Amino acid sequence: MAEVLELKPARGARGTVRLPGSKSISNRVLLLASLAEGETDVTGLLDAEDTRVMREALARLGVALTEHGKGIKVRGVGGTFRTKKADLFLGNAGTALRPLTAALALSSGEYYVSGVARMHERPIADLVDALRSIGARIDYRENDGYPPLMIHPAKINVARPVAVRGDVSSQFLTALLMALPLTGMPAIIEVQGELISKPYVEITLNVMQRFGIQVERTGWSRFVIPSADYLSPGAIFVEGDASSASYFLAAGALGGGPVRVEGVGRGSIQGDVRFAEVLQAMGAQVTMGEGWIECAGKGKLRAIDIDLNHIPDAAMTAAVLALFADGPSTLRNIASWRVKETDRLAAMATELRKLGATVEEGSDHLRITPAKVKPGVAIDTYDDHRMAMSFSLVALGGVPVKINDPQCVAKTFPDYFRELETIRA
Repeated sequence: MAEVLELKPARGARGTVRLPGSKSISNRVLLLASLAEGETDVTGLLDAEDTRVMREALARLGVALTEHGKGIKVRGVGGTFRTKKADLFLGNAGTALRPLTAALALSSGEYYVSGVARMHERPIADLVDALRSIGARIDYRENDGYPPLMIHPAKINVARPVAVRGDVSSQFLTALLMALPLTGMPAIIEVQGELISKPYVEITLNVMQRFGIQVERTGWSRFVIPSADYLSPGAIFVEGDASSASYFLAAGALGGGPVRVEGVGRGSIQGDVRFAEVLQAMGAQVTMGEGWIECAGKGKLRAIDIDLNHIPDAAMTAAVLALFADGPSTLRNIASWRVKETDRLAAMATELRKLGATVEEGSDHLRITPAKVKPGVAIDTYDDHRMAMSFSLVALGGVPVKINDPQCVAKTFPDYFRELETIRA
């Protein structure tokens, strides 16, 4: 793919897209299948950078992963990892590095865990503090509070509740939830502060249940993990990625549609299916079935003022749609954007301004006042797949746009631009 991708203005959008597998579900399933007793046949798995680094790490840790025609078979180790020394590179995949860190801290081995430069700027102190509180031995190898990490053998004690902050990233809670069954003892997690991105924790609990562990929770502040082992369900299917669905559904809203996505629908366990509510609030028509969602535009988009804490990834799609709304839009409670693949609040504000919008950037919100969109603007993507995919929608608003470093979409959706072309008129 070229270093700069020029997208010509589209007259409309119509068609059907089959979604790749969910990144969030894929990496959770890969980890739990590796820790479980028995072999798991996984189909629908996402094949992208974030899942590849997870698979490579698990293979280094002694897990047998065998590809077959429709998926991959994972032979679980039935507990902690048997390989007791490894050097693991996890790219910029938070869904891989953070849960693996917790599982490794309980595996009685020497492990070095690192990633790309941006991963070394993404905080992990809240998870490390929680793990240290139960006896884990983890050292920061560069800057305190951030990867890379050196993990040492340790004696773990979960007799007392494990406290973890919930207001920076829900991945810290997810990591603890998935790792603590490895202790072989019942455990309690207490969340300090407001838990953000709750739907992602729901995905974690759902996948854990599929592998035989039922977690009891009191609201979103207390989680009780039983003394039980992970057991393979035999076979598991990964549904389509709801975050990726947001771009095509938004294309339907902007380009008239209808645009249908297949692989995710009414019964999805992913919170990002609620992006449909954002589209409806903006005036689009959305329908859905068990395995599909469809969106059609109904004229000029309406401005919104909405809390998007529950769908931070899909919220980026809404920010670009706000360029084409009938007035100022405010996206609230999105402070977690600061610690993603880039500082998404700053990056989004910068690129929206380049297109002509007036943008107020707060600590946890954006207020976007649209103006006539400037044609031919080159959008910087900050090595962030969601920046590239979100801003590709500008062309669906009838304005040419250039996307710098378009190959960054390989993180979660290598074929994104090819699929987008199939629905552009």
